[in-house]
Amino acid sequence: MTTASIDQLVEDLDHLLDAERQALVSGDIDELARLHDTKEELVSKLNALDSLEAGNLQGVRKKMSRNQDLLGSAMAGIRAVADRMAELRRVRQSLATYDRDGKRHQIATPTEQKLEKRA
Repeated sequence: MTTASIDQLVEDLDHLLDAERQALVSGDIDELARLHDTKEELVSKLNALDSLEAGNLQGVRKKMSRNQDLLGSAMAGIRAVADRMAELRRVRQSLATYDRDGKRHQIATPTEQKLEKRA
């Protein structure tokens, strides 16, 4: 592979990482999924090369690390939302009370939802 084509691979990955960052910041999950396959392909091509100077990948390495941190934060946010939604579901299904001895009692709440029509 020529130096020009290697440089083009690195440049393509660099641009892709910028697009990935933008998708992470804007919360565009569909775009992240679309970019993932292309990113995987570019990284595989770079890994297959016999000679590649570390200096060529310095900027790309920083961007990959930055995006990984953003992705970790996004995943933590998604987990927090899922945990909160599970907690709200649990609260709607039962009520926890304590007696005077400090023992916890669960009281089931009706889960049937009624729709009332008004004229």
